[in-house]
Amino acid sequence: MSGLFEDFRSEFNKPNNTLVQLILINTVVFLVLLLTKVGLTLGEKDYVYGFIRSQLMIPGTLTAFAHKPWTLFTYFFTHDEIFHILYNMLFLYWFGKLIDEYLGNRRLIGLYIMGGLAGGLLYLAMYNLVPYFQHYAEGARMLGASAAAFSVAVGAATLLPNYTFHLLFFGPVRIKYIVFFFIILSVAQSAGANAGGNLAHLGGALMGFFYVKLLQNGTDLGRPIYWIADGWSNLLKPKPAVKVSYRQRSNASTQASSYVSSASSSSSLSTPDQDEVDTILDKISRSGYESLTREEKQKLFRASQRN
Repeated sequence: MSGLFEDFRSEFNKPNNTLVQLILINTVVFLVLLLTKVGLTLGEKDYVYGFIRSQLMIPGTLTAFAHKPWTLFTYFFTHDEIFHILYNMLFLYWFGKLIDEYLGNRRLIGLYIMGGLAGGLLYLAMYNLVPYFQHYAEGARMLGASAAAFSVAVGAATLLPNYTFHLLFFGPVRIKYIVFFFIILSVAQSAGANAGGNLAHLGGALMGFFYVKLLQNGTDLGRPIYWIADGWSNLLKPKPAVKVSYRQRSNASTQASSYVSSASSSSSLSTPDQDEVDTILDKISRSGYESLTREEKQKLFRASQRN
């Protein structure tokens, strides 16, 4: 068992591993809730589990939400059905790989969290403003990462509409058609038994679309998320031991190293020049698009936004 925990920790701590980290967080929360549910049910204290679960689910009324505002965040990391989390994590993995590959880890976490927040806000708005849903708001509760996963999926389809997935029984299908099918399905079920969940899907889908469209025009909606994530990461990062050195360095040397450092960090995000683009295109003509590295794909994407 200790080996399993060690594997989890090792995977979670790998750098540039946001997609796996998101899946692991959802999985760990699910397993903790599952074990808690089993233990409390066997101890004939299942009402305690019901209370714990209610603290993580987003309620339908604004009055109830005002007493539990944290649920706007916790609901999209919470599942209590095995097939629910399996479906959401597969959806997140398939489309998250594309976002991670073309836009990077930070944009993936931004899309996931912003999509989850948008899904929760649309759910609250509909259940409190639309008369049809107001009748059900008192007993409405919602959990699951569907809205966040939809945001990532629609973001990927907006970014790469003609990218092809090879589906069992269907063969190659462009992801824009796959995502369109699921959006229509959510619209059709938005007045059914799982109305809240499907409304959240649509909120996440809208966020995914506008997030990528605005990003292509130079506006990154995820900046507040990156700032919070960086602050949290720095807070948890162990402080290095203080070293005292008496070696003198010239100002010229210090300035030179600072310049190299800043230049190297900025160059990774700069738009590639035409020679770099031509080299990448030559590689595609020789070996196919799949032969490109992650960095080359991102450079090609940034070059495409320049025109």
